Amino acid sequence: MTIRPLMGLFLGSAMAAFTSVASLNVAWAEDVTVSFLTHWPPETVAKLEAAAATYAKDHPGVKVEVRAVPFGDLLTTLRSQAGQAGGPTIAGIYDLWLPELARDKLVNAAPEANAADVTTNWPKGVATAASVGGTVYGYPNEIDVYALNYNKKLFEEAGIKEAPKTWDEFYAAAEKLTNKDKGQQGFGMINSWAAGVVHPFASLLASNGGALVVDGKPQLDSENAKATFELYEKLIKSGASVATMGTADANTTGPFLDNFVSGKTGMIIMANWWESALKAGMGDRFADVATAPIPVGPKGDGPHSISYSWMTVVSDGASDAEKKAAWDFLGWFNGPTSGENGASAMGDLLQSMGILPSRTSDVAAFAERLKTPFLAGYVDVLSEARPFPTVLGGQEFTESLQSHIEAVQFGKETAAEAAAAAQADAAAILEKAAQ
Repeated sequence: MTIRPLMGLFLGSAMAAFTSVASLNVAWAEDVTVSFLTHWPPETVAKLEAAAATYAKDHPGVKVEVRAVPFGDLLTTLRSQAGQAGGPTIAGIYDLWLPELARDKLVNAAPEANAADVTTNWPKGVATAASVGGTVYGYPNEIDVYALNYNKKLFEEAGIKEAPKTWDEFYAAAEKLTNKDKGQQGFGMINSWAAGVVHPFASLLASNGGALVVDGKPQLDSENAKATFELYEKLIKSGASVATMGTADANTTGPFLDNFVSGKTGMIIMANWWESALKAGMGDRFADVATAPIPVGPKGDGPHSISYSWMTVVSDGASDAEKKAAWDFLGWFNGPTSGENGASAMGDLLQSMGILPSRTSDVAAFAERLKTPFLAGYVDVLSEARPFPTVLGGQEFTESLQSHIEAVQFGKETAAEAAAAAQADAAAILEKAAQ
């Protein structure tokens, strides 16, 4: 599959792809300072500050200040400081957090023009993830999907000619890639990081015809989910996956990454944004890495990655002047004329990090860059991706499921026990959150 069918899916029509919110481009009645809270690293913050400076040239009276905190502090900072003097006006958030932030009136509903921009110029699933009850609350920016990453050199040494397409092929490849004498595992599972644990599991589940949540109800004890837990259990018991080799965090540090980088892990299921960490760790050996769709389970109809996205929101507690300036900046920042070659400034920033942009015109603008062997594997799975459920209680739900997946990894629960316990815990969490 080339990028062309993907563009057809995203673009719809050229006119739709390149319409955007026109920045107000007027002087403000008083000077306004907009604070932008992010978890991005210093080099990316510098690019955001440069974009803000460009915006300020044509928008006298508006100053955008960037604040960066570690990912682990992002949600607590937003919750504790939103609406307060000196608190963030704009914040980058994980879409899973949106339902609760909207319920608690911490985020501002997008003005009509901005909302129309989002629903027109982003794929429907991505725009939906930036909405609650049909109301748009922010601008989507990056979109992340999962694919099988594998070491071509290790595949060749093990006599494996191509990436596994089914669970049976996947398990057989994991066994062939396992070499206990070399400390080498066939497939690496993540532990110690909620999203990192749950998203690969959810992608395998989706590729087995299942889902985490359907119509607001958890499905963790379905036959599809039970089989996914059993696959994990089988990999662990055979020694093809070693739990102690899987510690990881959202900063791409820890044994999970190190073992893949050093050739001690044959396959992993990971998101596209790890590309920069793999390149940094492997150097020239990054050429050994290939990507492929998620292997399909016995009940699946094809490979399906879980997708999730990030978005920028505006604090509902900010002053009217701050909210007006914030939405104007976001309309400009995410518009196709703020960057280079028809891309948005946000798209330029995301591409600098090796991250897939989600605006349709950015996909077109970066078409050639997205054809790289590594990213092309992720672009190919976008059209069949399944959005991670954004529901009230979603973060607690994710952390609970993480604990049961890890219990299987470390032999504390059988697959059957994990499925039953995960379902009971999830049902209680989602029911309580909905009250």
